[in-house]
Amino acid sequence: MSDTERYHKQRIAGELEEPVSEARELAERLGLEPYPVNYWIVDHDEMNELIAYGGFQSRYPHWRWGMGYDRQRKQDRYTGGKAFEIVNNDNPSHAFLQESNTLADQKAVITHVEAHADFFAKNEWFGLFTGAREDAGAVDAAATLERHARAIDEYMADPEIDRAEVERWIDHCLSLEDNIDQHRAFSRRLDLEGGVELEDDLAEKLDDLGLSEEVRGEVFDDEWLAAIEEDGDRPNVPAEPEKDLLGFLREHGKAYDEEAGKAVEMSEWQRDVLDMLRTEAYYFAPQKMTKVMNEGWASYWESTMMADEGFADDDEFLTYADHMSKVLGSGGLNPYSLGLALWEYVENVTNRREVLERLLRVEGISWRTLEDVVDFGAVLEHLEPPETLSALPTDDLDAVAALPDRWIDDEGVAAARTGEIDAERYPWKLLTYEGLARRNYSLVRPQHRGFLRRVSQNELERIGRYLFDDARYGSVEEALADVEYTAGWDRLFDVRESHNDVTFLDQFLTDEFVAENDFFAYEYSRATGQYHVSSTDPADVKRKLLLQFTNFGKPTIAVYDGNYNNAGELLLGHQYNGVALDLEQAAATVQRVFELWGRPVNLLTIVPEVDEHDLEVARRQNREPEPEERGKRLRYDGEEVVVEDVPWEEVEGLAADDVDYDTKPEEWLA
Repeated sequence: MSDTERYHKQRIAGELEEPVSEARELAERLGLEPYPVNYWIVDHDEMNELIAYGGFQSRYPHWRWGMGYDRQRKQDRYTGGKAFEIVNNDNPSHAFLQESNTLADQKAVITHVEAHADFFAKNEWFGLFTGAREDAGAVDAAATLERHARAIDEYMADPEIDRAEVERWIDHCLSLEDNIDQHRAFSRRLDLEGGVELEDDLAEKLDDLGLSEEVRGEVFDDEWLAAIEEDGDRPNVPAEPEKDLLGFLREHGKAYDEEAGKAVEMSEWQRDVLDMLRTEAYYFAPQKMTKVMNEGWASYWESTMMADEGFADDDEFLTYADHMSKVLGSGGLNPYSLGLALWEYVENVTNRREVLERLLRVEGISWRTLEDVVDFGAVLEHLEPPETLSALPTDDLDAVAALPDRWIDDEGVAAARTGEIDAERYPWKLLTYEGLARRNYSLVRPQHRGFLRRVSQNELERIGRYLFDDARYGSVEEALADVEYTAGWDRLFDVRESHNDVTFLDQFLTDEFVAENDFFAYEYSRATGQYHVSSTDPADVKRKLLLQFTNFGKPTIAVYDGNYNNAGELLLGHQYNGVALDLEQAAATVQRVFELWGRPVNLLTIVPEVDEHDLEVARRQNREPEPEERGKRLRYDGEEVVVEDVPWEEVEGLAADDVDYDTKPEEWLA
């Protein structure tokens, strides 16, 4: 880096010192508890490298990074896409800001990053990676990945190890990087219980039986005995299907020696590389599992800070609005817009229930009569924040100090009186968490004003029937005086701690949310050869969406038998949830697994098939054909992949009764 470039970056860093410190203070006042964040200024090319490397400056040598860099560079050049930032899950977190961003963009990124750092620190799914370590809760991802990069680079540079072999081995491992058990706390070793362990010296055992040579020759030939002895350390059959395929192969796999034509023990470098890549897969798993939640969370608090609390100055607001519209308006399944909409929905539902519970305790009001006797317009007017609070910033500090004590930071007001803080620029310094929640109450925002009235009769009945009769009010005004204005935010923080994308969508993607956002499901029609809207039913929409997030949107494959047919073969099972495997890709993956197992590999799955005659009839009748589900087994023995039909009895255990969303047990749910 030249002196000019260094000076330029230092100047930008100096300009951002105040926004960084003020964003942290605002985030904490809003209730966030982020990791410390180190901010780095990078140029356009460095940003593309970081994105390709998954947010880190050093990764192991492999062609995938170059491919990712080239894809990102072309995306910037030909699609107009712009990389605003990248932040990694570490303690402290590291965030990289692109030097070409405007100040408004930088401030938006900083507020976004602070929310990400809070999510990293507080969401319990990230704790599955760190919780099993001796220094539970600590994260040192950058150092870990750098150690991995250095170790793999040394293996590649070792004159006794073929570099191409290392690259191929990495390819084999990476083909399975999503085949871990993301719901289990990370551990170096698997704890496999039950099963049948084979004797590792069967020939000696046969000798002890005193069988005659004639019997031995008839039943156990030398070739069979030799094969058994070579595979004498076959693993236990898992008592339950083992989803951590990488872990199982690490414990029990072998390398296939092409020259010898048989399985051999993995070399030290092979098992070490597999172990490192499995560790990295577990590190990145929580980020894949919470993409919608995490990006929606960061977008929610970024918007709250930049727009609602005026962190974007007046001359920066239009630039910020353009920034946010690009982020939320990108096509496809956008985790930013979906996540933001869901977080706002959680807040609104919680605040609505809080208000309705108060109203339903008013004498003379029940769930049957509420809509007839309550003036919702008057209720919303009462819920509006006081003018002094909503009008901040103001020069009238006496009026601010006269607000309820729980809303006002007395030290902040005193500091504003002496000029120690700039209350005009940072009015939120005068408020507590409760005051900020009151000022930003969701139900009275223009875009949400109809939400309170839109409650269904079924929901009203549900709330009314289960109210504890512990408080009654004489009037609506008296009831509304007891409303907890922090209820919505408090609920957001609870949900942020315990959910992942699947459980988040499962709980909050309600019929109401689907209808309000005009969601629908679509699918490919075999009859027409085109995509079409298949359903607007909320249950179908939810099912379709959840399938895209179950197991990172990838097929769930588990180890069912480590000694299939008592021949040392591996039996994998595809846990079928209505979405069929791409058999061509499955065949290629099975060949990769063979290299890590060293012996034949089998994969059981279910495939929906349609007879050509039925397809033609369906086309004539303008309907979709009904497929028949059949069991299939793929087997690769080192030479060819064979696909054959198997009896339904062999695969019926793979089929989910409805849809297996693969969620965490109930104790994880808020």
